[in-house]
Amino acid sequence: MHTNELKVKLYEGLVLLSLHDEKGTTEGWYIEYTVAAALLAELLLAKRIQVNADNKDKIEVLDASPTGDQVMDEVLQKIAAKKRPDTLKNWVMSVANISKLKHKVAEQLVADGIIKSDEKKILWLFTQKIYPEVDPEPERHLRHEMRRLVLDKPLEIDPRVALMVALAKSAYLLKDVFSKEELKTHKKRIEQIAKGEELGALTQDVIDAVQAAVMVAVMLPAMLAATTTATSSSSSC
Repeated sequence: MHTNELKVKLYEGLVLLSLHDEKGTTEGWYIEYTVAAALLAELLLAKRIQVNADNKDKIEVLDASPTGDQVMDEVLQKIAAKKRPDTLKNWVMSVANISKLKHKVAEQLVADGIIKSDEKKILWLFTQKIYPEVDPEPERHLRHEMRRLVLDKPLEIDPRVALMVALAKSAYLLKDVFSKEELKTHKKRIEQIAKGEELGALTQDVIDAVQAAVMVAVMLPAMLAATTTATSSSSSC
């Protein structure tokens, strides 16, 4: 039986996939939103937060005690400190706007010895933080499991791997895991996974909540871009 669990958390896996192995720079689109959705997904899976049964939109805290994960704890405390429960959509936006979110996640991966923190000069004036890979094994394992889920269609599915595929799709990172041909051939399978049809081992409320977080991550950048465009065009009138 195949029971290899992912060696990184969902949001760490996303940041790993988004980092260029040698250059250590970030690729992909609107990574903050998918990282935010992945963080909320981790808290939902850990039963630290849940969607209110009576008000499907609102998130409530089940257990605010420390998880031992710095980034998750920051998000959990943020949710716990809010006097009135807020919607999943608003939390994705709020978490995405945490200062230096990607860097905080990257620093956890540095502490685990998976990547290293470095700086490079840009035009001899500015410095940019970069995170080249040191230990390729966790990312190699992550890619292997994602490929196995899509290409081999295993009977037993790790819900986290399915979520990883859905989140990576939102961040336009699947092109780094699959070839163009594979993405084309297995488009239907990827769509099924992205819609949550392969999350059977989770309870329906968690599936719904996690999927909602992923959907928000997909839609928010477009919505924000539209709002920005509308605002700038109206102000220029």
